[in-house]
Amino acid sequence: MTAPDAGRGIWDGEETRTFTGLPRDSFRILHVSTGNVCRSPITERLTRHALADRLGDPLWGGLIVESAGTWGHEGAPMEANAEAVLADFGADASGFIGRELLDEHVIMADLVLTATRDHRAQVISMGHSAGLRTFTLKEFTRLVKAIDPATLPPLEHGMVARARALVRAAAALRGWLLAPTAEADEVYDPYGAPLPFFRSIGDEIHQALDPVVTALTGVPARM
Repeated sequence: MTAPDAGRGIWDGEETRTFTGLPRDSFRILHVSTGNVCRSPITERLTRHALADRLGDPLWGGLIVESAGTWGHEGAPMEANAEAVLADFGADASGFIGRELLDEHVIMADLVLTATRDHRAQVISMGHSAGLRTFTLKEFTRLVKAIDPATLPPLEHGMVARARALVRAAAALRGWLLAPTAEADEVYDPYGAPLPFFRSIGDEIHQALDPVVTALTGVPARM
């Protein structure tokens, strides 16, 4: 397959995405919030931590986890309270640098998980056929819980194939399994809030990520 032009990606509806040399055997998860200094950094680093905890492999079977913000503070450090939340979970906050969400991030992402419905709408409005692979985090969690793991490719076929199948299955369920309330799919912004509120948001994110990472890896969280 020929690499796409810089302004667009190629998505064949099955197993392949390429972008300026991106390996075909990788799967990119992009977490999106507003400033990319609170919610999406917490979600990015908790995802990485959960994958490493389950797999013990720094490459996580080809999964690449990143984040950006719709009004991202480019080059900014993570908020101190966000770092404290990650420390509570034993996750690594080091080396984080904030990013503004760009077209290329959406093009390269195989799965976009946003903090809110507004973020989801903003990502989809950027185009790049993002609609079928963009969900709020809590929406994706709800859909994943309804998917029978036995219907996903076995891990022997590779985690990338399993992850892509999971996204397709979740997209197929979206119109059938609706949120109980409009607020059920939201992760609220803790920016400027005291540490206890940050910790409550961290707990929400952690609980939402657990079923997702379990479905991706086929490995439950350690007790």
